Amino acid sequence: MQEAIEKADVLIEAMAWIRRLRDKVTVIKLGGSLLDDTDSLRHVLVDIVFMETVGMRPVVVHGGGKAINRALAEEGLESQFIQGRRVTDDATLQVVERVLAYETNEWLASEIERLGGRAMPLNFRGSSVLEGQPLKLTSDDGKPIDLGNVGEVTQVDRMAIDNLCYAGQVPVIPSMCNDAAGGKLNVNADTAAMAVAESLGAEKLVFLSDINGVRRDIEDPDSLISSLTVDDAQELIASGSIQSGMIPKVEACLATLDRGVGKIHIIDGRLRHSLLLEIYTNKGVGTEIVHN
Repeated sequence: MQEAIEKADVLIEAMAWIRRLRDKVTVIKLGGSLLDDTDSLRHVLVDIVFMETVGMRPVVVHGGGKAINRALAEEGLESQFIQGRRVTDDATLQVVERVLAYETNEWLASEIERLGGRAMPLNFRGSSVLEGQPLKLTSDDGKPIDLGNVGEVTQVDRMAIDNLCYAGQVPVIPSMCNDAAGGKLNVNADTAAMAVAESLGAEKLVFLSDINGVRRDIEDPDSLISSLTVDDAQELIASGSIQSGMIPKVEACLATLDRGVGKIHIIDGRLRHSLLLEIYTNKGVGTEIVHN
């Protein structure tokens, strides 16, 4: 009987969040090691189906880096990265398109449907919703860097995404875009998710990572910071508590908050049902970054 009462308490706690977040858009970025962990990924997809079932409007944006690396190796092509971006020549672009925009994208959508939800893959075969332009980076000495077919998102087809959400479908968006000339560009998945969240005015943007969030000590999982304001985050960057690869991610999150996104979460996607625990419980399991 006590176990049944505790389950009821969990449902009551979740009810307040379910009511508050009904009809709200949450953009969920999938990528990194999570896409290689089939069991953990399926738990995340179950969570996404639950979110849609109780009235939220989840939108998935995904990468596919490790699968692309394997496919490139099979083709005898070398992976090269500059400033965190994959150098994408024409041969690499063909592999990226096949693995990311078709194989991964369509598998994610079909798996959501297998788990009881409804989903739509938004790739070049059907309806691509991202448009962009070539990304221009410079080296330390000010010289332009040639990344090949790498882009940044400049426009999101909000109406197409909204229509799918209203119809009870989960849009599944690969991190690639069209350019003005009809070409295709490879896009960093984090920045693609941010562009989608900004365009939709999302209530939440969730990054599923392989660590449990922002930590005061990167080596200590127990030093997790559950909630950060913009000022808090800037102070932790200045003090060195937030360091290395987490700095650009947090700085990008802060910029996204300034452009209309309500709240950003960084959570460990390997934790079973971490998405539901973060969104529908009072304490959560990761880090939320909020306005001051």
